[in-house]
Amino acid sequence: MSKKKLKVGLIFGGRSGEHEVSLNSARSVYAAMDKNKYDVTLIGISKTGQWLLSGDAILALTGETDQPSAMLLPDPTEKALLQVSATDASRSVTPITELDVVFPVMHGTFGEDGAIQGLFEMADLAYVGSGVVGSAVGMDKTIFKAVMVANNIPVLPYVSTTRTAIKADIDAVMAQITATLQYPMFIKPANLGSSVGISKADDAAALRKGLLEAARWDRRVVVEQGIDAREVEVSVLGNDEPIASIAGEIAPKRDFYDYEAKYVTDDSELIIPAKLDADQMDAIRALAVDAYKAIDAAGLSRVDFLLDKETGELWINEINTLPGFTDISMYPKLWGATGISYSDLIDKLIEFALARKQDRDVTVRSFDVPEA
Repeated sequence: MSKKKLKVGLIFGGRSGEHEVSLNSARSVYAAMDKNKYDVTLIGISKTGQWLLSGDAILALTGETDQPSAMLLPDPTEKALLQVSATDASRSVTPITELDVVFPVMHGTFGEDGAIQGLFEMADLAYVGSGVVGSAVGMDKTIFKAVMVANNIPVLPYVSTTRTAIKADIDAVMAQITATLQYPMFIKPANLGSSVGISKADDAAALRKGLLEAARWDRRVVVEQGIDAREVEVSVLGNDEPIASIAGEIAPKRDFYDYEAKYVTDDSELIIPAKLDADQMDAIRALAVDAYKAIDAAGLSRVDFLLDKETGELWINEINTLPGFTDISMYPKLWGATGISYSDLIDKLIEFALARKQDRDVTVRSFDVPEA
């Protein structure tokens, strides 16, 4: 008798500046999933937040075909994915399939920041990746840095500000920043990834422009001290006992490793393994695991470091709890070089999702008050 297939909901797209990146990741993940093991349902989320179900939802999100709407209820007694049918007069929902596990291949806001993880938790579903806390802390660059500082993990000097402050008096914000940091600086939306909204400032004019640009993408903005550094990345895998891949290095051919270099042109050199001595490699891998544990990450993350070219100092830059999963993405490439293939990596992530759910299920959810 053949083993029953796991019913997997592959969710992608979303209301994020990284929508297109998510589609590319979803294509790669879906192609690599073993269809003999998994009964995969494609669930695309449009830029306006509409859930699209069945068929080729990737094409639906690119406007090439129409697909029915879908819905997942935050109800632990109803684990079915629902199809929504609407007419001018009425709307109806039909159960399509129950899901054993959800695989979100979503980057940025509403996908990597704990928002959709909260829905999965309420629906009592197993899902790939970090929980609400790990996702939210990993996504928020300012809070992430504060957690790193609390755990004695080195971060570069930074200043955080808000869209409100920038709009009210950008000159005052710039004065605060230049009193703390020196040029060059990097300006980033606090809650976004894939280099969307990020810019480098070598002077006041570029700083002003960068603040206005970052504020378009998030209500909070972080400005970091720029240094002449090597960009080193490590992939981490696991739940309570995570392991780290060998480190790789990005050699950007642009001013920095921006969105286009990551996902469009593929014109940056990925050096795997990174050119590090044994002690440096061990230190970076250990620090990546420390950072992963500090934010209570689970399943997977890519941890990015900056290695000062002059002093050799190592600084943690950020952690991506749902890193890019395209065929040119660093996360799967690093594991491939460490000995875990793309398809095996997907299997392991689903196993970790199911194990995390089992661990969650033993948590007591009610308390009976003893009678007086």
